[in-house]
Amino acid sequence: MQIIDFLIFGLYMIGVLWIGYYFFKKNDDSEDYYVGGRSISPSHVGLSIVATDVGGGFSIGLGGLGFTMGISGSWLLFTGLIGAWLSAVLIIPKIKKLDKKHSMMTYPDFLKWKYGRQVATVAAVISGIGYLGFTGGQVLAGSKLISATMITKAPLGMEPMTFSLYVIGAIIIGYTVMGGLNAVIYTDTVQWIILLTGLILFASPLAYFKIGGWQALKETLPEGHLSLTNVSFMQIVNWMITIVPIWLVGMTLYQRMYACKDTKDAKKAWYIAGIFEYPIMAFMGAFLGLCGRALFPEVEPELGLPMTIKTVLPIGVTGLVVASYFSAIMSTADSCLVASSGNFVNDIIEKYFMKDNDSKKSIRVSQIVTLIIGVLAIFLASHFRKVLDAILYAYSFMVSGLFVPTLGAYFWKKSSSTGAFWGMLAGGATTLTLIISGVKKIGGLKPTFYGIVVSAVVFVALSLIFPDENEVTYAG
Repeated sequence: MQIIDFLIFGLYMIGVLWIGYYFFKKNDDSEDYYVGGRSISPSHVGLSIVATDVGGGFSIGLGGLGFTMGISGSWLLFTGLIGAWLSAVLIIPKIKKLDKKHSMMTYPDFLKWKYGRQVATVAAVISGIGYLGFTGGQVLAGSKLISATMITKAPLGMEPMTFSLYVIGAIIIGYTVMGGLNAVIYTDTVQWIILLTGLILFASPLAYFKIGGWQALKETLPEGHLSLTNVSFMQIVNWMITIVPIWLVGMTLYQRMYACKDTKDAKKAWYIAGIFEYPIMAFMGAFLGLCGRALFPEVEPELGLPMTIKTVLPIGVTGLVVASYFSAIMSTADSCLVASSGNFVNDIIEKYFMKDNDSKKSIRVSQIVTLIIGVLAIFLASHFRKVLDAILYAYSFMVSGLFVPTLGAYFWKKSSSTGAFWGMLAGGATTLTLIISGVKKIGGLKPTFYGIVVSAVVFVALSLIFPDENEVTYAG
């Protein structure tokens, strides 16, 4: 990168931080901070969902898949399309009807309505820990991007990756502690317009021509890299099991459902998000990853995409695209940190330890908790070498514990609080035990599948044995 690129990057980051500070000053209460005042437009929410779900972390991870398996890596984000559209049809009408009556703030608020306070607390702990993992993955993604494109030599004898990890972590934590959901969503819109413009109009065509066109690409890449069938059926199943259910239990997604003013706007936002995930971002990320394989076959797979951006983009554009990529990472981390702190503050600290309803005090407590979670996320990121591993481990932990009881809350009248409580613990514990034990797959299926199965068995059995006295169902 040239001096002008560093200058553009710096000015861009100052602008993003100013937007965060502007909305931070406008936050009057917890509703502004956590759900954007319940009045954000569907286009902004839709782009924010993509920025949060795909983000820089999945983008870097997707580039790594494109590097190792080619365009078939795009199937990873097909799960996003399926999850988004299923949620729009099956979940949003139900949750918005409840939100209108109860003014919900968090995902555990929904479970509290169905199962009671104890189950909501367990869900908050699982969700809070899961989003801590997400944040670690985003911090790692940011460090890989910056170390590959900007920092070639670090001070104090540190490795560039380690130095980048601490720098990126500090920036992300500082911005997150300052901002709220309004800041996240509106900066997401700007960042993703710039990012997609840079990738579509500059990075992809310039990488293609630098390689030498289609024939040169075919000759350079391993066999199967330009085929959509270079992936096993079991791999797609594992991605579906791990990722699709997150659309039912993701705290960041519930915050955005609540941020929409009505059901129509929320559904529109989710349809927008699905299209941006697949095919737009899916093929863009995988294609740039395989271009990285053609240009830099010896580098670590997840560094192929950022090195391609650094190499093929013209002076000036490089700084802007790298800045927007980093901002996408920052926004995802911001969302994850706000979600995790929301779980711990709104669903645990306020429910058990804060007796007053001082909204300003709640925001201050949230900032302190966010700072603590951010520091833990940096520590977590330093123990993962692959971005996708960190994110998918966190997904696995959350999905296996929360998916089945949440599904039951929406669609099974006989679901009970006892079944939900033990189903969450059994599912999460099963997956976590298998992961810690080093088990990657059993019969071709990842630990998440077995955690979901155990959770389902425990949930159904105990719901039938110990039914709730006052059954809660949806009106209408």
